[in-house]
Amino acid sequence: MLKRSAVRVGVTIFAASLALSACGSRGGDSGSGSGGQASGKVATIGVIAPLSGDLSALGLGIRNSVDLAVKQANESGAIPGWTLQVDAKDDEAKPETGKNAATALAGDPNVIGVVGTLNSSVAQNVQPVLASANIVQVSPANTNPALTKGADFATAPKRTYANYFRTCTTDDVQGPFAAQYLLSKGIKNVATIHDKKAYGQGLVDAFTKDFTAKGGKITAATTINPDDANFQTAITAVQGGKPQAVYYGGEYPQAGPLSQQMKSAGLNVPLMGGDGIYDPKFIELAGATATGDMATSVGAPTESLEKGKTFLDAYKAAGYSDAAGAYGAYSYDAANAIIEGLKTSLASAQDASSARQATVDAVGKVDFEGVTGKVSFDQYGDSTTRVLTAYEVKDGKWAAAKTGSVE
Repeated sequence: MLKRSAVRVGVTIFAASLALSACGSRGGDSGSGSGGQASGKVATIGVIAPLSGDLSALGLGIRNSVDLAVKQANESGAIPGWTLQVDAKDDEAKPETGKNAATALAGDPNVIGVVGTLNSSVAQNVQPVLASANIVQVSPANTNPALTKGADFATAPKRTYANYFRTCTTDDVQGPFAAQYLLSKGIKNVATIHDKKAYGQGLVDAFTKDFTAKGGKITAATTINPDDANFQTAITAVQGGKPQAVYYGGEYPQAGPLSQQMKSAGLNVPLMGGDGIYDPKFIELAGATATGDMATSVGAPTESLEKGKTFLDAYKAAGYSDAAGAYGAYSYDAANAIIEGLKTSLASAQDASSARQATVDAVGKVDFEGVTGKVSFDQYGDSTTRVLTAYEVKDGKWAAAKTGSVE
């Protein structure tokens, strides 16, 4: 979704190693600067993410992290004779706007890859547009399993779009991880609420399946509408079952007020969600009632990883005014995955458009150590790294409680 106009960010190719030296220019926020003087042929990496609206804190971190990866690549001359540019478009977290953004990018002959989207519901509209143009897409944040394995992913997985990959793990892993974490804390009775979107519903379905299989009980299950602000009906629906926790499928703009309203209504139990609520904004919206609430998110905490610390230092040195956020490191790795592929596909290419299919093929074969761990993809385009972390709100901040994988 092009909010007013596309945000143009000059960027380029990924350095083979994580030599995260401070960037030469500070233009990440404003969309200026490629980190090196443009010369020779030009190819463009698109970004589709919410750059405005409720989820902009996450979207801006995605955009800036791609910008950082490409600036470093330009400075290192990672692909001789080529300069990459980034064209970042605002999808406002809306499927139709995301489709329009993808259409605009697909119509630009210089576009050779796209990082995005944030939302799985937006990805559903973006995937067919980019696939028809043979443009590789790497998402740092989509977690709905159907995006890579099709609607029957649980029983008959089948890859739908050969151009689509992701650096994050999926809800069929994240949901069970949350279920096992709650059971390990002695929480056996849980109510569920989701926002009817692809991400939220998929997450709750995966959670419910594993939770009940391992002896847990779903005391009530209900939904809210994506634009609801008053959640009393849903709270009343789950309150009677006396759950020990509420598992929520959705994002932080609604999860924060839901947590607050739950406690005000006397439902004094933790709210737990997935990576969609793992953001400081959730705590800000929920206020003091957020203490004890929980979330899972993909990977280990960025600041706990050696390369993660280096990435965050470089991000800070680049002067971005917005935090890298929950998906910054995954966006950096997504951009680098595309750039690694471009080292092969652009080596003898005359222009970007003629190298699109070769880029799809090359990205499918990448294998390198990124900020978040090993970056490589399985036969469906999913990340081969499936580490997750459970977090709890303590002293007004998210605190890592457990990092691991599904048992």
